[in-house]
Amino acid sequence: MSVELKASVRDRVGKGAARELRRQGLVPAVIYGDKKSPLSIAISYKDTFRRIHDGGFLSHVITVEVDGEKHRVIPKDYQLEPVRDFLVHVDFLRVGKNSTLTVEVPVHFTNEDKSPGLKRGGVLNIVRHAVEVTVPADSIPDHLEVDLSDAEVGDSLHISAVDLPKGVVPTITDRDFTIATIAAPSALRSSDNEADADEDEDEAED
Repeated sequence: MSVELKASVRDRVGKGAARELRRQGLVPAVIYGDKKSPLSIAISYKDTFRRIHDGGFLSHVITVEVDGEKHRVIPKDYQLEPVRDFLVHVDFLRVGKNSTLTVEVPVHFTNEDKSPGLKRGGVLNIVRHAVEVTVPADSIPDHLEVDLSDAEVGDSLHISAVDLPKGVVPTITDRDFTIATIAAPSALRSSDNEADADEDEDEAED
């Protein structure tokens, strides 16, 4: 996905300057990293806010064009005003050649309609909506795919079941962590609990 934002150099910094930028429909930002000096910039509030709400903003390398000069960056953080939820500031990290990045990649589930467990009324319980991975900057996947075709009630779906693209390595390496489970439907759980209670009563009578 190719994303580009236009920007201009910020000559002034501070709260007053930031308020003035927002009045002009801009938001303050900074580009840092790659052993170069930080660059204070102003970017379009409308374009940036839309990119954030489209999803995946913090996991895509983008191009920021600053007064005609292009910078390859990845958004590392952004601040929202806590009460009114408007965008206050964005931090961009420069992406050098052959860079490896740590990002969170969203998880998508496929073939829910084919899952025997879901067909029986089981419930997909998502433990991780995204997985943190290290990955070459030029090979960040849009998402990781979990196939539910064979998932039965009671199954746990682990990271080992995910076909990871080349170069994508989970940051958690000490265990085969769970992505999702197929939980029993509540009606089935209730009948199981009743059966357990009946057994307890029979044992008590004995």
